[in-house]
Amino acid sequence: MKKIILSFLALGAHFIYSQETNIGDALRYGVESLNGTARYRAMGGAFGAVGGDLSSLNVNPAGSSIFNNNQAAVSATSFNIYNNANYFGTSVKSNDNTLDINQLGAVFVFKDQSAKSGWNKFTLGLNYEKVSHLDNTINSKGTNPFHSMGDYFLNKAQGIDVSYLETQPGESIGSLYNYLGENYNFDAQQAMLGYQGYVFDEDTSTSATNDYWTNVPTGGNYYHRNSITSKGYNGKFTANISGSYMDRLYIGMNLNFMFTDYTRTSSLYESNNNLPYSSGNTLLAAQFDNQLYTYGSGFSMNFGTIYKLKNNSRIGFSYETPTWYRLNDELTQRLQTLKTDGTTESNINVNPGLTNVYPTYKIQTPSKLTGSFAYVFGKNALLSIDYIYKDYANTKFKPTNDGLYNYLNNSIKNVLSDNYELRLGGEYKIKQWSLRAGYRFEQSPYKNDYVMGDLSAYSGGLGYNFGGSRLDLSYTNEHRNYNQYLLTSGLNDSARIRNYNNNVTLTYVINF
Repeated sequence: MKKIILSFLALGAHFIYSQETNIGDALRYGVESLNGTARYRAMGGAFGAVGGDLSSLNVNPAGSSIFNNNQAAVSATSFNIYNNANYFGTSVKSNDNTLDINQLGAVFVFKDQSAKSGWNKFTLGLNYEKVSHLDNTINSKGTNPFHSMGDYFLNKAQGIDVSYLETQPGESIGSLYNYLGENYNFDAQQAMLGYQGYVFDEDTSTSATNDYWTNVPTGGNYYHRNSITSKGYNGKFTANISGSYMDRLYIGMNLNFMFTDYTRTSSLYESNNNLPYSSGNTLLAAQFDNQLYTYGSGFSMNFGTIYKLKNNSRIGFSYETPTWYRLNDELTQRLQTLKTDGTTESNINVNPGLTNVYPTYKIQTPSKLTGSFAYVFGKNALLSIDYIYKDYANTKFKPTNDGLYNYLNNSIKNVLSDNYELRLGGEYKIKQWSLRAGYRFEQSPYKNDYVMGDLSAYSGGLGYNFGGSRLDLSYTNEHRNYNQYLLTSGLNDSARIRNYNNNVTLTYVINF
């Protein structure tokens, strides 16, 4: 399939056409899932003042100094994602199951007990983790009493001369789609798809060449069936360094190298139960297919400290800088329709056979502050709590002085807000066995939490210590509600999604 490199104007229209989706796209990198080792997940990720686990480096980089020996760990997770979509009273269930390696790393401990300066231990950690598991399937269907898919294409056509939507002698649909993308904008491409698919026609009752009427029967009751399949991940490779002062003060730093690979395939089908018009073109059904491929990389840094108090308690504090992403989007589209002229039905396939390749753009996710407290009961038990603060209104598209990005950033400030995340975790040891439990609560990043609700998660697990190695197992249940828009212009009605993640993680840890 041929790829066309679009101009900056096309990029601008690409973002504007899907403003709500792009806020969601930004959150795909700003809102992180809780992944990592089984011990870390079982305790709800509350490791900011605990340390001693490879995944704890993500919360507080000083945690690697808690290790007494070199250690390596590998984790495999069974991801089970369940969605219940409700669209105008009709519920559809769907699920996605994946087994994957989501963590792999090692920490190296260098001790110097004779150090006169008091710095008796230094550690170097290298760790890979899947920050977000993006595989997901959402199916929804129902009868919309108000809006048609045709409203989307009709909205895009406003102000565009009909001559730009018509093929010239010898010109193919692909050539016209290519021409509009390279010389005009995304809206013009969408309008062309709708015009060539007979979703709307020129209004010949006026002298204007940019007025249109819809070929979709009016009156509502449009049946919609929507399918969204996502594949991909956000990954992080962390290089960590940390030091211990008198086994009481721990200081650390991370360099985080992010990378993402994400494909989102959507298919929206519409039909109506209205009788066709007696004359003229009438649209009976349509299917709009889109595939978005996003890839890129990012970078961030962490700084943290842990301090041991005299009463077996510890306090921790860490700061993570914003993550600066450079991303690329590629989009392919196809529109299929069924029309009638009152006597004959015709299938129309508007398939440009091209991929829009948009210029590289930048997203800056918000920074993160974490305060932590842990109490250690000798060698047998511990309790820990983490409080994490983020301000999602600081999410930015860059450069910020560009008119388009400034518009988007202002929209983000109006829609997103600051939030907190609370993590609680506990562990109790019985000889070689360890029993663990955790709880996690994360506020919605939206000011209106109906768009995306709060997240609640419960977890538990156990581990068995073989002496030089350990095997850990955890189970996590997460729940969150959010809205899934079918399209964001014209047809901006949404399905309400009840999302549940049930994940099982197995980790093998070895000391060396």
